[in-house]
Amino acid sequence: MKDFKAQNFESLKEFYPYYLTEHQNSISKLLHFIGTGLIILILILGLLTADYQYLWFIPLVGYGFAWVGHFFFEKNKPATFKHPFYSLASDFMMFFDILSGKVKI
Repeated sequence: MKDFKAQNFESLKEFYPYYLTEHQNSISKLLHFIGTGLIILILILGLLTADYQYLWFIPLVGYGFAWVGHFFFEKNKPATFKHPFYSLASDFMMFFDILSGKVKI
């Protein structure tokens, strides 16, 4: 297996395989999936109702579910700490890859 930890990532395409290695535990992946799904629902709800106070819940829900997965099930630090933008994009990629069956929970 490639040693990703010492690597500086130059693209999202390069980062995503590393992101997946940090999400091996099925409960952690499920928590990420639930959190990202809730983020999408909160965003839609806020936009459809024009009640933007709901948007304050997005980081709480997103990070809350993900960090529980990392700290209690993966036993690792979230990639967000070192690669925040790639991690955010990868979380949505993993969400849709789980939906499509490319990534298994």
